Amino acid sequence: MEFVQTENAPQAIGPYSQGVIFGNLFFSSGQIPLIPSGELVGNAIEEQTKQVFKNLRAILDEAGSSLSQVVKATVFVNDLKDFAALNKVYEQEFDGHKPARSTIQAARLPLDVLVEIEVIAIRG
Repeated sequence: MEFVQTENAPQAIGPYSQGVIFGNLFFSSGQIPLIPSGELVGNAIEEQTKQVFKNLRAILDEAGSSLSQVVKATVFVNDLKDFAALNKVYEQEFDGHKPARSTIQAARLPLDVLVEIEVIAIRG
């Protein structure tokens, strides 16, 4: 098992890593809309989702993977009324790639953000 760490994404805000490599699989921790310095981005679901994807791309790159190699995504949203707007950004970011996905409305997310996404991807 190998732990993934990059300065191109925000550092974990708790006792966990940005991601873990196990064999040819990569498992990300949930990413929220923070820039690498730790500041929160945006007040709207679209802007926050775009930042989450920037973080995911940086961590996937460090792990030797990419969004096109994601096999499963789990999306946590603060309010399912944002589902359509989130899906629009999600679809653009995955650019035709359609990994399996679960979407869950969470009562509260870290730092009161609107969205958190974690992924499982193949490496190489």
